[in-house]
Order: sequence, then C-alpha cells, then structure tokens
Amino acid sequence: MTSVTGYEDDVVAWATEQANLLREGRLDQLDREHLAEEIEDVGKSEQRELVSRMTRLLVHLLKWQQQPGRRGASWQITIRNQRRGIARRLKETPSLRPKLAEPDWWAGVWDDATAQAAEETGLSDFPETCPWDASEILDQEWLPE
Repeated sequence: MTSVTGYEDDVVAWATEQANLLREGRLDQLDREHLAEEIEDVGKSEQRELVSRMTRLLVHLLKWQQQPGRRGASWQITIRNQRRGIARRLKETPSLRPKLAEPDWWAGVWDDATAQAAEETGLSDFPETCPWDASEILDQEWLPE
C-alpha cells in the first residue's frame, strides 16, 4: 500500500495510511515530516488538557473562596471532577507531573484562572499569585475558606 492521500487533503485518511505503512514496515514510504509533527502534537494536546483542567479547577476554587453565599453542589461537583481528571492525566502521563513544579507554568495557569474567574463573577480583586500549593489544590478534601 502506497500513501496516496496528502496530509493537507484528508488528515484522517492520511493517518490511517501512515499507520498501515508503519505496521507493514514500509518506513521508506512514510511522510516523516508530518508524522513527527503529529506525534509532537499528541504531547502538546496532553499539556493543553492539563492546563485547561487546572484552570477550571482554580476558577472554581476562587469562586468558592470569594463567593461563599453562592457555594453549591454544582461547584463541588466541578471541583471534584477536575481533580479526578487531573489525577488521571498525571497517572496516565507521568511526564506532565514536573509541570506542577514550574513557576512559569503556574503563573500562566493562574493568569488564565483569574481572568476567567473575573469574567464569571465580576470580581477582580484576586491575589497576584496562587496562594495555594499544588498538594492543597489537588487534595480531594480541601476547599479554601
């Protein structure tokens, strides 16, 4: 089987063809440049999911702390689900765990979280840096008061 579908023409058909070429050992026929890009994108996708989940978690922790009168089951469910999703990501992709120790990564996530929390609540007086550590944030029982 020779690859007949171009990457730009139909990425799904292209991916199927590339997978078949790999399985058949026909490495000389692979679209190596695009294949390498796609493999790199898998890693970037995992990183984006971690950022997205952590941002959503922090938004709800901020709302929990800043709006005690509005606390409810929905926020608790979101907090619990995001923590579970993050734990699952870290278990399935342990190479993401070092991100939790990177100050620049946290700064970006915190900026995203405070911006989103401001949009959702109308509040703007959030701390400049995250006041909680990763162990608190990921602790299934912990909530800011």
